[in-house]
Amino acid sequence: MRFKGLDLNLLVAFDALVTQGNLTAAARSINLSQPAMSAAVARLRTYFRDELFTMRGRKLVPTPRAEALAAPIREALAHIQLSIISPDDFNPSQSNRRFRIILSDFMTVVFFRRIVDRVVGEAPRITFELLPPAEEPDDLLRRGEVDFLMYPEMFMSSAHPKAALFEDNFVCVGCPMNKQLAPRLTFEKYMSIGHVEAQFGRFLRPSFHEWLLLEHGFKIRTEVAVQGFGMIPPMLLGTNRIASMPSRLVSHFAKTMPLRVVEPPLRLLTFTEAVQWPATHNTDPASIWMRNIFLQEASMMVSPSETSQCHGAR
Repeated sequence: MRFKGLDLNLLVAFDALVTQGNLTAAARSINLSQPAMSAAVARLRTYFRDELFTMRGRKLVPTPRAEALAAPIREALAHIQLSIISPDDFNPSQSNRRFRIILSDFMTVVFFRRIVDRVVGEAPRITFELLPPAEEPDDLLRRGEVDFLMYPEMFMSSAHPKAALFEDNFVCVGCPMNKQLAPRLTFEKYMSIGHVEAQFGRFLRPSFHEWLLLEHGFKIRTEVAVQGFGMIPPMLLGTNRIASMPSRLVSHFAKTMPLRVVEPPLRLLTFTEAVQWPATHNTDPASIWMRNIFLQEASMMVSPSETSQCHGAR
């Protein structure tokens, strides 16, 4: 099919080339032969009057023109897929949909286990691919490369729809033998003790509480940086280090690991976890079904104050 002289099938080939970065892999992903894909590249170059891709080693590198085309073409294909091609009816019990979700290890442990347990019973063929926090999640949402993003709400953009899930707060934790971790911890003492900090991604993005301190001009003395909250407790045992962790996650670890838990000297460490999805998925029946499960399960979670009582914060 042609639209103003452009064979729209070429857009599918273009998107595969951008995604795969390799001609052979791109051809395989859309069930084309390699000669047919090479012909598609030649036609794309003729239509757009640009080289579009150059070879660097074995990788296809998009030109500036191709980079500018990549996002709108991906958005157009995603819109066609969800609004025109996808069937109106969605049957969870029969669907083999795979949801790609960006979330932290904190959310995986305290929340997403509930989702998996429920979905297994209601839709046993549905699967999940859980991805670590990304450097540019908005771009992934815009291109439709992920179905959901689960982050603190204040870190989400306004470019895509979102919904609040639950609140949590940070508490201060350390080894039970840590003599520096007093029940009433002053701010000065808190800042002077060595910390174990969770930092995310290639650029070591700080967690919410460290970001908040940095915003107010305070820098924690980080002795050990780890790639997720779940790696913090083992780095505290037998040391005088401390850490700030979400209360719900501390409750999880306190069941099997000795931890001393005290209230932090800052009272502003409450945050709201939220879920965000691509604007192009807003009317997708599968996405709507999944979002409803998220919200239903979140509504049944206990409050942070009840969580603190469970792990005996003092």
